[in-house]
Amino acid sequence: MAGPSRNIVVRGAGVVGLWQSLILARRGHAVTIHEQSSEPFANACSIYAGAMLALRCEEDNAEPVVKLLGGRGIALWQKTYPGTTVNGTIAVALGRDRAELDRFARMTSGHRQLSPAELAALEPSLGNRFAGALFFPEEAHLDPESALRFLLDRVQAEGVSLRFGDGAAPEGADVVVDCRGLGAKDDLPSLRGVRGERIVVRSRDVTLSRPVRLLHPRFPIYVVPWGNGVYMIGATVIESEESGAISLRSALELLSTAYALDPAFGEAEIVEQGAGVRPAFPDNRPRIIARKGYIYVNGLYRNGFLLAPALAELVADYIETGAKEPEVFVEDPAQR
Repeated sequence: MAGPSRNIVVRGAGVVGLWQSLILARRGHAVTIHEQSSEPFANACSIYAGAMLALRCEEDNAEPVVKLLGGRGIALWQKTYPGTTVNGTIAVALGRDRAELDRFARMTSGHRQLSPAELAALEPSLGNRFAGALFFPEEAHLDPESALRFLLDRVQAEGVSLRFGDGAAPEGADVVVDCRGLGAKDDLPSLRGVRGERIVVRSRDVTLSRPVRLLHPRFPIYVVPWGNGVYMIGATVIESEESGAISLRSALELLSTAYALDPAFGEAEIVEQGAGVRPAFPDNRPRIIARKGYIYVNGLYRNGFLLAPALAELVADYIETGAKEPEVFVEDPAQR
């Protein structure tokens, strides 16, 4: 650690706040988490994430910083959390939507084309039903709830103090790191919410071993295997700050498209459904906004699990040395 140990308060115990706390505690700082909800993850949008560590597949609509920091994010997850699975992502399209696959190939990198035989070797249930696919070998995935609970255990093991049910602005800390997502909107007025809906199912018949994206001009979906026959089907992108139950229309779209991906989903058991609201700035680029003694980490949009570890390192470096990554640091309040 560069410089003296600091007394640091982290506001928010979602994936961003937990990674921030873990990195700072491991560097020898005294860290306390202040979380407004009385129970872990009760208000965290992280719990609704697909938790795909999509370094490449988000390139079609993500800012370059995702590619810049994403590789480090995957490496930190792999080093820290044993449940991280690095076996890539597959993108497919139905025959009539082949143009979507071609477009996706142009808009992304780090992939290779798969023949039907190669697709069948990776995912046997898909190989005879699609004319081809794209394979993104660098990408990873994990079960978000298991990962969050693991991180919570790790920060406690590192000596981090937890204050659940305490959302008040702390006093007396050397540094406050604000990771509250939309909870910080009063301070960051350009922050907006983007609703993402998901359905979790259980099936003994579906055999996917890695995330699969079914490209469609109107209803693209992704399916993420969480282990033990559990799959997450997601996710819509709706400009809304309302969480809660998903709409009937979204449920129909998600389930019917999953059935088109693999008819075995027709016999799956619906385990749960819901919607989380992702925090995003107008350009969908994450921000580290540094003021004297107070730092916001926000706007991770669809890449919270991917970017949280790398952003935590950048914040720790800034606290200790003043180093700044120009792609994410913002100091002018007008640019918040």
